[in-house]
Amino acid sequence: MKAITIPQPGGPEALVWAEVPDPEPGPGEVIVDVRASGVNRADLLQRQGHYPPPPGASAYPGLECSGVITEVGSEVAGWAVGQQVCALLSGGGYAERVAVPAGQLLPVPACDSVDAAGLPEVACTVWSNLVQVGRLSSGDTLLVHGGGSGIGTFAVQLGAALGATVVTTARAAKHSRLRELGASHPIDYREQDFVEEVRRVTDGRGADVILDIMGASYLGRNVSALATGGRLVVIGMQGGRKAELDLGALLTKRATVAATSLRSRPIAEKAEIVQGVRDEVWPLIEAGRVRPVVDRRLPMTEAAEAHRLVESNDHFGKVLLTLG
Repeated sequence: MKAITIPQPGGPEALVWAEVPDPEPGPGEVIVDVRASGVNRADLLQRQGHYPPPPGASAYPGLECSGVITEVGSEVAGWAVGQQVCALLSGGGYAERVAVPAGQLLPVPACDSVDAAGLPEVACTVWSNLVQVGRLSSGDTLLVHGGGSGIGTFAVQLGAALGATVVTTARAAKHSRLRELGASHPIDYREQDFVEEVRRVTDGRGADVILDIMGASYLGRNVSALATGGRLVVIGMQGGRKAELDLGALLTKRATVAATSLRSRPIAEKAEIVQGVRDEVWPLIEAGRVRPVVDRRLPMTEAAEAHRLVESNDHFGKVLLTLG
């Protein structure tokens, strides 16, 4: 088969479409012929040499895909050759075929089967962090940083579907589309202070849950923006790894700071998250309350251009790489 390889870490030009060995299904795995794969920031970090795959994972980038099951390994139940699926991956989505643990498969919901490639990573990340970690409830105020990203567009929709008031940071050009997705209060992070804006729209109370992709550069201001008993969930480090934390401010608010990642979790934990998404998020997609938001589709051979686009932050929602 062919896959996007990274012979040497570097810029987008480091991505090379090359012949590689076909995957074989291990016990509990299936082979999926890939129709499309979603582009995630983790892929960019892997290309740069900063985020290697976990032990035993495919060396090729790609954390989610959609396609058709073509082989079923031993110890697999409930899945059969010919089924259309989408899948959460530890790697390998930028390829013609990929081996997937059966517990990380999802049926294609009520959406285009190509667009479904942009669902597994964001759905599992957002649901696990907003619901499992952040304990988001109806009536809460949710602050989503980076609302125009793949994660952001999904988090805005899911937060609104769960009954939260959604505040989000994004460039002004993306605000009207974010309102369409359910954001009540978009904030232009380049012109406005999000701490002041969150306090304004909550009458000084603050956000109950914050989903943060920035890390260090937003840590202090995120704590300031939290409500008493609030939960800050950090899922990215685009603004750096290290910052000082004012424990006094955290104690005063009886607040929580959590940091999570999805890729490195054990297979059993991923399977539990995938099942939770199937039980709680897929019905929202079937009902039309949440949908994949796709900026554009590019051929898999144009992976370098897809990475340039995601690095520019000019996209809205997901960028997909397609085959066939």
